[in-house]
Amino acid sequence: MSMANTITVEDAQASLKSLIHQLAAGDEVIITENQRPVARLIGESTRVRRPRTPGNCKGMIALLIEDDEHLEGFADYMP
Repeated sequence: MSMANTITVEDAQASLKSLIHQLAAGDEVIITENQRPVARLIGESTRVRRPRTPGNCKGMIALLIEDDEHLEGFADYMP
């Protein structure tokens, strides 16, 4: 598939699934009706996510009162 192909609405309806699967990142398909552009399909690139690291939200929560009273119900689970 080249960078920008043109296809009619009828052809797009008949082969939409294969059209989508053939799109590479940045490829574009122009869908036309009566020889006029009406829509574009653009291939998306997969986004690479940074690995999660422990502690990246450190300092975002501030406890105004330090107490152990709210932990009494969890005494059986604490070391």
